[in-house]
Amino acid sequence: MINSKLPSVWYGGDYNPDQWPEEIWPQDMRLFRKAGINIVTLPVFSWAKLQPSEDVYTFEWLDRILNLAAENGIYACLATSTAAQPAWMSRKYPDVLPVDVDGRKRTHGSRVNFCPNSPTYRLYSVRLAAKLAERYKDHPALLIWHIGNEYGPHCYCSNCAAQFRVWLRAKYGTVEELNRRWNMSFWGHTAYDWDDIVPPSNLSGDNRCFQSMMLDYKRFMSDSILACYQGEYDAVKRITPDVPVTTNIWGLFNGLDLKKWADRMDVVSWDSYPQMNEPMSNVAMRHDYMRGLKDGKPFMLMEQTPSQQNWQPYNSLKRPGVMRLWSYQAVARGADTVMFFQLRRSFGACEKYHGAMIEHVGHENTRVFRECAELGRELKALGDTLLDSRLDHQAAMLFDIDTWNAVEITSGPSVDLDYLKQAQKYYKAFYDQNIGMDVISPLSDLSSYKLIVAPVLYMLKPGVAERIKEFVRQGGVFVTTFFSGIVNENDLVTLGGYPGELRDLLGIWVEEIDSLPPEMKNRIVMQVEGRFGRVQDEYECGLLCDLLHLEGAKALAVYGDDFYAGMPVLTENGFGQGLAYYVAADAEQRFIADLCATLCERAGLRAPLDADPGIELTRRYKDDRRYTFVLNHNRGKAAVRLDGPYTDLLTGLVHEAVLELDAYGVAILEG
Repeated sequence: MINSKLPSVWYGGDYNPDQWPEEIWPQDMRLFRKAGINIVTLPVFSWAKLQPSEDVYTFEWLDRILNLAAENGIYACLATSTAAQPAWMSRKYPDVLPVDVDGRKRTHGSRVNFCPNSPTYRLYSVRLAAKLAERYKDHPALLIWHIGNEYGPHCYCSNCAAQFRVWLRAKYGTVEELNRRWNMSFWGHTAYDWDDIVPPSNLSGDNRCFQSMMLDYKRFMSDSILACYQGEYDAVKRITPDVPVTTNIWGLFNGLDLKKWADRMDVVSWDSYPQMNEPMSNVAMRHDYMRGLKDGKPFMLMEQTPSQQNWQPYNSLKRPGVMRLWSYQAVARGADTVMFFQLRRSFGACEKYHGAMIEHVGHENTRVFRECAELGRELKALGDTLLDSRLDHQAAMLFDIDTWNAVEITSGPSVDLDYLKQAQKYYKAFYDQNIGMDVISPLSDLSSYKLIVAPVLYMLKPGVAERIKEFVRQGGVFVTTFFSGIVNENDLVTLGGYPGELRDLLGIWVEEIDSLPPEMKNRIVMQVEGRFGRVQDEYECGLLCDLLHLEGAKALAVYGDDFYAGMPVLTENGFGQGLAYYVAADAEQRFIADLCATLCERAGLRAPLDADPGIELTRRYKDDRRYTFVLNHNRGKAAVRLDGPYTDLLTGLVHEAVLELDAYGVAILEG
């Protein structure tokens, strides 16, 4: 369990009592109890109130709200409040304020608006965290620490420039080695001294000219921001060693090395804010990625909205049942918490139209509150049944933040190449079959899987190629695509022919890469019989098309058009006891679905049950028990065929043969 003091699904969210008069607090507690809330996150953005001047701290108001929460049986996810420094600090110590990529010094305001290498910020943030830990170390409400909030923005100030040079010196040792690893002979950009290195901001024109430098700056920024988190982590752990610590990741994004960050968290937590019309496979992939950051351990859903958001182009209401459905989707994929932003809706500033459990009307007689209360009742009834249960998947996707960054900043071959979208296409092929897939780092242990896909594995870090080869040697099936194996960790091309270190594994050599504009397409023409297709079955492809030669692999499909018609586009190569596949072009979704379905069938991978389209199935395991989640994302009824008797934990009903769910319905089946 995350913390055994609360042995049930944690249900609650962000609460900002400092924005409201104290006479409202008891009313809030009454509503929280009625909704089944057992945890509140506070005070995330209250540094200004906790420390109104440099030498003055005012914790008395926080004492009162924590005492009130404890009296009402509600625990606290206690935030260190360091996501927004007070105005006096920005005014007195301008080193706190960041510089953006265009070289502009920011003024005070907003949030996460600080330089991560500011000595002032680090000093006062750690000091505040320590004071909070010392004051509340024995408070009965304290359940978990929440450091900062949604870290991410980068800084390009002179202080960061100086620290970047320190970071580079530690990594490369000498300027000569840095020149070699960055290929600084290009355009005569050789550095003679560490002071010649400047951050890759827009002040130098196109800051993407030297991808090695830009990649390292992103890594440096991630490490710098992590050092801010680590300082506070160490401060609270020194005083409260048994209280878990986390910080909320604001989705799947490439601003931080999230795997490295997860290694420093006691539990991963993240904020999920899909748009109304977003494919649910994308949301499922993000949950699976967060679970994979801690090798499959349960994670925290720290934030979602009870209803609507305020910062997207179209902030639609969650239709009746959708909030409950999406909450259970998180639990189905490994979450042991269901938490919201926010519990009471703000009445001013930029989040006043962000949904909340308690709306502006201020009472419980709303649709949203009723839905939250019903979910709270269900989660309370589940108790600790699902806690610490794990998913057990035999398929995985390799997904890497560094590779994402490298693809994004490279100067070719196509502006339309999107690493995340390519990963989502392959993930969807498994999701649509209800075949579970872990989303893991290329440096993760691969030995427990039967099938691994790695779309656009552009960058190969040291040891990754050999790990993949060993996986295939031992009988695994590996699938990768165009634009893979091209560069090393510094974005320097691996010479000797694409796909570099994967060339012998895949049994191919890529001679050229054709980049097609959106209006141009080619065809994939099958050359083999079988479930995957018949000879002359065709699919559409485009974007990038590799022109490759066989070096031991066999062609399963060829291009249908252009001067490379008849050249291989899908290959298979035996390697040890396993097989390696290469998809040489960006194929339509139907091709990816057919390919993945065939490979899953051959590997013996199948869905937990047979279900209608639009039903999502996952399965969590605990001891000798298994729990099958049935989630109906359809706007109408849909059914799942059962292979025996199952008991629905949410209703207590026993189902056999067929279970039909209403629109947006949920069942958790034990059996």
